Amino acid sequence: MSKINRRRFLKSTMLAAGGIFLAPLLESCSDDMIEELVPAPPGLQAKNFDYGVASFDPTENSVIIWTRYESVGEITYEVASDIKFTNIIRQGKVSPNLSTDFTIAIDIQDLPSNKKWYYRFYNSTANETSAIGETITLPSKSDSVNEVKLAVASCANFPAGFFNVYKEIANSDVDVVIHLGDYIYEYAPGEYGTNQYTAAHNRTHKPNKELITLSDYRERYRQYRSDINLQLAHQKKPFICVWDDHEIANDAWQHGAGNHQPNEGSFEIRKTNALQAYSEYIPLKTGKDVKIYRSFDFGNILSLHMLDTRIIARDKQLDYANYFTPAGFNNNAFEADLTNPNRKMLGDEQIGWLQQKLNESTAKWQVLGQQVLMTKMLIPVEMLMLVNQIQTEVGMYGNALPQTIATLQTSLLQLVNIKIRIKLNDPTLTAAEIARVKSVLPYSLDAWDGYPMEREILFAHLHGKNVITLAGDSHNSWFGAMKDAQGGTVGKELATSSISSPGMENYLGANPSDTTQAVQLAGALQILVDDLEYANLYRRGYLYAKFNATNINAEWRYVDTVFSEIYSTYTEKNIVI
Repeated sequence: MSKINRRRFLKSTMLAAGGIFLAPLLESCSDDMIEELVPAPPGLQAKNFDYGVASFDPTENSVIIWTRYESVGEITYEVASDIKFTNIIRQGKVSPNLSTDFTIAIDIQDLPSNKKWYYRFYNSTANETSAIGETITLPSKSDSVNEVKLAVASCANFPAGFFNVYKEIANSDVDVVIHLGDYIYEYAPGEYGTNQYTAAHNRTHKPNKELITLSDYRERYRQYRSDINLQLAHQKKPFICVWDDHEIANDAWQHGAGNHQPNEGSFEIRKTNALQAYSEYIPLKTGKDVKIYRSFDFGNILSLHMLDTRIIARDKQLDYANYFTPAGFNNNAFEADLTNPNRKMLGDEQIGWLQQKLNESTAKWQVLGQQVLMTKMLIPVEMLMLVNQIQTEVGMYGNALPQTIATLQTSLLQLVNIKIRIKLNDPTLTAAEIARVKSVLPYSLDAWDGYPMEREILFAHLHGKNVITLAGDSHNSWFGAMKDAQGGTVGKELATSSISSPGMENYLGANPSDTTQAVQLAGALQILVDDLEYANLYRRGYLYAKFNATNINAEWRYVDTVFSEIYSTYTEKNIVI
């Protein structure tokens, strides 16, 4: 059996949870120690590691490995350079316990850069072992790297459908998965995401309630991590994650959430419960607080800056409903609130940190991993009102009324025709027609369009930095140009669809398979929204992005259904930046 040489002060760190923090439980040895490895017992059986294995937050010299063991017992972890574990470079023992829901997370440190690693966990007393996980360390600046391949994912709703997209990510050639949040959903059974297939597919949410307590959130994570496709993705690829709102509650902001009511108790207690469960199942390299913004360098190719647009500083979202009066929409009051310079999403501290990281980085590409759309999505007011009406009708009746869909169809055709005529400088255009297209409002006040003043501050730091922004949250695919108030382009935005959460087809069609209206709306948006270059509003999938020293190749990869485990895959859009 091989030996571990501790001359380089090799160490591993066990991660634990209490909110979000790294517990300072370090294993270390002096420079001169040489420790004999304890061989794994023969005949290990795959048992009691029912939630698989995972790895998180790879750097050039470290990576976090994770599992959950079903009962009390001393667990051995091993990291090797080969799948047969003939060259083991790390070995240690930990004991899971109830305080972290029996999860185990180990920060494996002082590893060589730009390597593939294999890891496993086992209970030598019970002869039980986990699956073998695969992970990597990132390239250092001195490593010769030609390209970096990322999968960008978000929004996995368990009752909405099978996690076929995770299976495709697992079987892809990507180096790392970037997960932009909504890893779980907090809703009770029968609520958002539930459809006619949910019960038959045994995908009803557990527990049988909306998530409030620590026990609730833990059970929901266990349900999601029981999914074989999600397990496979974690087993095969390291993840770099940030949370969005549904890890706590819908439309969360710093001090509340749209889906948190006074009769549900303290929001701060609920948030603490949610983030503790998050840290148990998605351990991150963070400090002893909720500051999850952090950077990862992929050699000289790209620097990835993961941001928190949701919890740390976000002010409460504006709501159009609050600006309607008996006389109509109070646009002056709305514009005053929208352009209030004190409204924050990232906050001054996080923006200052990002500015420093951007200035320090020597990589070709600066990539922002964050949750919500940053591209301006300003759409005609009449179109926005109709889309909101449709969403209201779906909530009330299960489907939009046929006459509302017909009105939207007519409106889209007319608006697109007017916009085309504007581009052609048609002299017969009337002022009323032009106003129909030029009178615009933000599509989503939960996105960066709801925080335009801070966006301008951010944009000022992005100029000339070769910036690419990644976004999730919307359940739809987008590609657009990020332009400042003066019309200058500061970067491009690549926004991924969802793993399973429904897109606009959920509102526009009579059933989940009816995509006609979603296709029409996507086509109209690409004409009506000046900064938008691509949209898909009905396919589930992920974003595949390949970076090299000269360009970026981005593909939107889709599955044709999440309602069956038999599906087809295809790439609809491929762009080069």
